[in-house]
Amino acid sequence: MASSLTKDSASATHEKTFLGHPVGLATLFMTEMWERFSYYGMRALLVLYLVSGGVDAATGSQGGGLGFTAATATAIYSVYVAMVYLMAMPGGWFGDRVWGARKTVAIAGVVIMTGHVALALPGQIAFFVGLLLVAVGSGLLKANISTMVGHLYKGLDDSRRDSGFTIFYIGINVGAFAAPLVIGTIGETVSWHFGFLLAAIGMGVGLAVYLLAGRTLSPQSSAVPNPLSPAERKAVIIKALAVLAVVAVFYGAVAAAGMFTIKWALYPITIAGLIIPVAVLVRIKRDKDLSAGEQSRMSAYIWFFVAAAVFWMIYDQGGSTLSLFGDKNSERALFGWEVPTVLFQSLNPLFVVALAPIFAAAWVAMARRRREPSTIVKFSAALVLVGGSFFLFALPLNQVADNDTKVTMWWLVIIFLVQTVAELCLSPVGLSVTTKMAPQKYASQMMGVWFLAVTAGDCVTGLLGLADVKLDGVGVILFQAAAAVAAGLAIYMYRKKVNVLMGDMN
Repeated sequence: MASSLTKDSASATHEKTFLGHPVGLATLFMTEMWERFSYYGMRALLVLYLVSGGVDAATGSQGGGLGFTAATATAIYSVYVAMVYLMAMPGGWFGDRVWGARKTVAIAGVVIMTGHVALALPGQIAFFVGLLLVAVGSGLLKANISTMVGHLYKGLDDSRRDSGFTIFYIGINVGAFAAPLVIGTIGETVSWHFGFLLAAIGMGVGLAVYLLAGRTLSPQSSAVPNPLSPAERKAVIIKALAVLAVVAVFYGAVAAAGMFTIKWALYPITIAGLIIPVAVLVRIKRDKDLSAGEQSRMSAYIWFFVAAAVFWMIYDQGGSTLSLFGDKNSERALFGWEVPTVLFQSLNPLFVVALAPIFAAAWVAMARRRREPSTIVKFSAALVLVGGSFFLFALPLNQVADNDTKVTMWWLVIIFLVQTVAELCLSPVGLSVTTKMAPQKYASQMMGVWFLAVTAGDCVTGLLGLADVKLDGVGVILFQAAAAVAAGLAIYMYRKKVNVLMGDMN
């Protein structure tokens, strides 16, 4: 059976394979690896740069950052990450209706690289323009490159599909592991702006790989599944211009009144990040063009979406709440060397690279014996584990709550390890189940919907930061941990109902 699958995939790609998969997986693996190198390198620096005060401009020394408070920095970080994933929805729409997935990814690479170049320039204006460009470019890329991985396989029942997405996920984490080591260390210890420039170079390498090896990709990736009609295109342009005009007038009035602060920009984005995912799911669910089977699978998908939103609410605080805790409250001496704070951001991808092959092999082996856990059980386990990681986090937090003592950095190592195990139960599985359950009409857009779960989770954190809630308070951490565990147990209790709604996609 395995040999026939390899032969089938090889014939589709001129008899070449990559680890037994279509050779196009190698192209997408490398492209995503370098894009994630640029993204996670910048992200590792983001909160530390925001809270660092003073001069630099490469390098007039002092802090060299923007000097925001920890609460505001966490809010900016959370809203930025939410924006990256919020933009995945229009990114998927462009892939489905305007450019096709392959062209959209190429354009995205250029936009991301330009954004990192802007971040490398000093000043708040260049910084926020750069953040916007990286968010837009990442949104265009994320939904479409994952969809292109799905295009490499001949059918939904190809047993290599989940394994292929796990290999792809390893590429993400190789880039994410190297990024803090290179971009993060140079940014934190030499110059923030040099670090951001290295991120631009990383994206440039990924774009070059993608363009030069494009012939290895599926022809399906170049197609526009549901192209806009001329009338639809005109309507979209008019609506977009109208929205831009309203936004410009509103913020112009706020600025003219002397009322503008960073929160005026962050609050609307955060609220939109909570409303838009719900609106998108409702719109798709109510589409009368969907078959009865597609409607049923969409009902099941809502359960996965809510579970993922709760998961990412906790998980994505690794780059904000946990990073600030590590910088301020952890003892980081190792053989006489003080470990840079950014290096903790390499722990999760390091654990993923080490553990993902084990998980991939385990799922395949269990599937052969018909004992593989259902997707809903994997999601339930992920929620319980990520909630457990914050129960662990509460222990060192409690030790430093009333004084300025520092705790061993090994607490952070353990917390990131638990979160990684949780991630491997949810994230690659979620990518795969989204491609399998997506209605044909919304192929790329549904991958954008999956990423909207990240938006929803991060927007909750963003709202807490904007409300000046102490996110590293023991009570707040325990509440989030309990909410995640309760959600995981609730989903497990309803697993049979969800499996019925999924039909033959279990």
